[in-house]
Amino acid sequence: MKIFIAGASGLVGGNCMHYFKSKGCDVIGTYFSYPAKDTVFYDTLNHENPANFDIKSFAPDVIIHCGALTHVDYCEQNEAESYQKTVESTQNLVNLSLQLNAKLVFISTDYIFDGKTGPYLENETPNPLSLYGVHKLEAETIVKTQVAKHLILRITNVYGDEERGKNFVSRIIDQAKNGQKLTLKLPVDQFATPINAFDIARALYLLLNEEKKGIYNIASTDYMNRVQLAQTILKYFPNAEYDLIPMRTHEMNQPAARPLQGGLKMEKFLNEYPDFAFSNVDDYVSKYLTK
Repeated sequence: MKIFIAGASGLVGGNCMHYFKSKGCDVIGTYFSYPAKDTVFYDTLNHENPANFDIKSFAPDVIIHCGALTHVDYCEQNEAESYQKTVESTQNLVNLSLQLNAKLVFISTDYIFDGKTGPYLENETPNPLSLYGVHKLEAETIVKTQVAKHLILRITNVYGDEERGKNFVSRIIDQAKNGQKLTLKLPVDQFATPINAFDIARALYLLLNEEKKGIYNIASTDYMNRVQLAQTILKYFPNAEYDLIPMRTHEMNQPAARPLQGGLKMEKFLNEYPDFAFSNVDDYVSKYLTK
C-alpha cells in the first residue's frame, strides 16, 4: 500500500507515518511550516508550488489529510484563514485524489456537534458552534459527496508522542518532569474522549487494510473533563508544584464556543474489531515514565 500523508509533521500524521512504515507500507509524509524528521515539503493550497513533492509520480493508493488549523479560538478570529486551511485544502486534496484514483482519508472532530447530548455516534445530526466546527463539517461534506472511495475519522482531545510535544498531555508531563510550576485554569464542564494518536494510527491501518469506507469514530475508554484529565496526569508526579483552577466555560471568555458534553462513541468500530484494545491516559503516562 502506497500512502501519502499531508501534515505528517503533526501529532496524528506523524504517528500514522511511523506506524504505517513499521507495517511495511510505502509512505511519504509531508510538512508545510515545520520540517519534522523524515518529511518532505508539500503545500496543499498550491499544487503547482515548484517546491512540492511530486505526488503524481509517487501515485499513492491512499491520501490522508492530517493537515489542519486546530487552534479553535484562532479560527474564530481568523475566518478566512480557517476556511482556507480546512475547507480549501480539503477540496484541493479531493481533486488530487480523483485525478490519481486514490482513496481519501479525512480527519474530523467532535466539534461538528453542539455538545448538548454527547458523546456522539456517527449518524447523529451535526450542529457546530464554532467556525472551526463549521469548516470541518463543510470539509466532511465535500469528501462524502465528491469522493466515492473515502474514509472519515472523527477524533478529539488527541495526545501522544510528538516531535514538538505540543499536545496538552505532553506539555503537562514535560513541565512536571522538569520541575516547572504549572498554573492550569481549566474548564470543569467540557467533557470529551481523549485518544492516543498511536491508537488512531493502529485503527486507521486496520480500516485501510480491509478497504473500509464511510465515517468512523475513534475514541478510547476515557470520558472526562479537562480538570480530570490534568489530575490523571499529575497523580504520577507527586512532587509537582501546580495551581489547578477549575472554571466554568462561560467564565473563561474563550472566543469560540465549545461543545460541553462532547466526545465520541466508538461502537461501530468495536463491532467490526471487537478484539482491538485501546489504551488510555493512565497507560500513556505510566509507559512514558518507564522510557
